[in-house]
Formats: sequence, structure tokens, C-alpha cells
Amino acid sequence: MSWSTPPYLLADVSVRRVMLQVLVALLPGIAAYVWLIGPAIILQLLIATLAALLGEALMLRLRRRPLLLFLTDGSAIVTAWLVALAFPPLSPWWLTVVGVLFAIVVAKHLYGGLGQNPFNPAMIAFAACIVSFPALMSQWPALGLRLSLAEQFGIIAGLAPRVDAMSGATPLDALKTALKLGDGAVDVPTLLATQEVFGNFAGRGWEWVSTGYLLGGLWLWQRKVITWQAPAAFVGGLSLLAGILWAWNPQQFANPLFHLFSGGSLLGAFFIVTDPVSGSTTFRGKLIFGFLAGAIAYVIRVFGGYPDGVAFAVLLMNLCVPLIDMYTQAPIFGMKNPK
Repeated sequence: MSWSTPPYLLADVSVRRVMLQVLVALLPGIAAYVWLIGPAIILQLLIATLAALLGEALMLRLRRRPLLLFLTDGSAIVTAWLVALAFPPLSPWWLTVVGVLFAIVVAKHLYGGLGQNPFNPAMIAFAACIVSFPALMSQWPALGLRLSLAEQFGIIAGLAPRVDAMSGATPLDALKTALKLGDGAVDVPTLLATQEVFGNFAGRGWEWVSTGYLLGGLWLWQRKVITWQAPAAFVGGLSLLAGILWAWNPQQFANPLFHLFSGGSLLGAFFIVTDPVSGSTTFRGKLIFGFLAGAIAYVIRVFGGYPDGVAFAVLLMNLCVPLIDMYTQAPIFGMKNPK
């Protein structure tokens, strides 16, 4: 007779199954993305997926690990999709490849591979590329720009010139820049009501991309793939700080709804801070991790040098995970807490 220790997992849980559900949960946001921008994001997802699988295969070969087992678990594809969704959709192909390979080779395998990385690979790729290639990482397509698949392919492949008129500011960047240049002469309500980049309650069109991520995230929670603590705490941390400043000075600070449905807030809340490897693992730890990540993301996007701060906030909190987990671990049964 053999004995095993708890917990006992009765459900059919595997890395492949979990990753497949995460990919499915991203589809509503991707569908809204295609409607807003066009098929470029599909091309970027394909490029990212191919680069991730090739990078994964190379590192597995060098590390003498079984190729088929790890190539089919879906973890590399999830990382690739998150990188592609975080990058501008008309980025040159090589920028997407550089970001994905950095995530797979450096952030994942150089730390020991699946389950060993202390930092979220997709966010480390975003941070590395926005620091190294800030101009390219800021070239988002202008609203109303309608390009055919051939035209978008030409720009991504480098076969067509990149025209400045094709680029537009993201809602967060547009608001931040206008307030800075206005130097107190303009106010948030006027900007939100008059500038074309803004929609009903956030960025025009981007509201529905964020709504897609929200629906996918709620589905993951309903399927018990993720728990509620980290996403709820992230939303709470960002909303609380945004709400306090908005209540204090609504002329210079946007309301919490704008911040929740702008940038990478909801993608970060449901698909980034819920990473079981680089995030906190305890009940209270997830609350602390998510809350501080949301608050730091708000501080960076409003007062920092970058229009969005989700990636940097998550990476800063990844550094704190060992400390958070150490002080939030439940006591071992039958042992007293150290005084």
C-alpha cells in the first residue's frame, strides 16, 4: 500500500488543459482587437507563436529536455500571445520576434524553464523592448485607419514605409500628453468630450477590447482556472487610487472607469497578475500582490514617464513575492507561529 500527502486534486488538471483555457479566454479580446484594428493582430499572433515554439525547441534541445512534452503544453504559446497583444499591432516582425525570444530564452529558460521563472516573461519582454525601442513601441495605429491585409502585412514585414500619419497616441498617452502640454489650461472632462481618441468611458474602440479581456477573465474564474483574489485586488488598488484623486480634483484626474478600461489594466488583472509562477501563492499574498500592482500601475501611468505602467508594476511586485509569501504563509498544523 502506498500513501500520498494532501492536497488531493480530483479534477483533471494539467498544464496543457490550463493553457488551452487561457488561450480560449483571450479570444473575445482578440476578436474586438480585429474589429478595431484589422487582421494585423492575427499576423502578429502567428509570428509570435512561431518564434516562441522555435525558441522553446532550441532551449529544450540545449538543455536536453523532451521536446514534444514541453512544446505541446501550451505555455510558450500563452507567453507569445500575451507579448503580441501587449505590443503595437503594426510593429515590425523582428520586434515581435525579439520580444518573444527574450521572454522564452532569457525570462523563462535561463531561470530553469517552466515553473522556475521569478518574473512574468511577457512583461519582462515588454519592459525590455519599450526601454530599448521606445519609438517603435509607441507607434500605435491611428483611429479610423483602415488598411487591407496586404497593406498591414507590408508594414509588418518591412516591405512598405512606416508613415507617421498612420500612428496615433493611445488614450492614456493622449490624455497624459494633453494635460502636460496644457499646463493647467485644459481639464479632463473637456478632453474626454472633445478628442476623437476617447469613447463612451475610455478609449474609443479600446473599451471593447478591454471588455473582451474582462469576459475572458471572468470565464477563467468561473472555470476555477484562476482565483478571484489577485484580479479583484488589482482592480481595487487601481480603482481606489484613481477614485481618491478623481474625487479630489476631477479636472486633472480621470475617473476609475477610464483607467480600468484603458491600456493593459484588465489584461493585466486577469492574465498577468494571476500567473501562478511569478505571482504570490497564498490567499493574503495574492491580495497584497494584486492591490500593490494595481496601485503602482496607476502611479506610473499618471505620474511616471510611461503612458501605461502595468508591466513595470508587475515586475516590481514579482521582486517582492518571496517576502510576501514568507509573511503570509499559514502556520503549519501543530506548530506555533514564531514570535
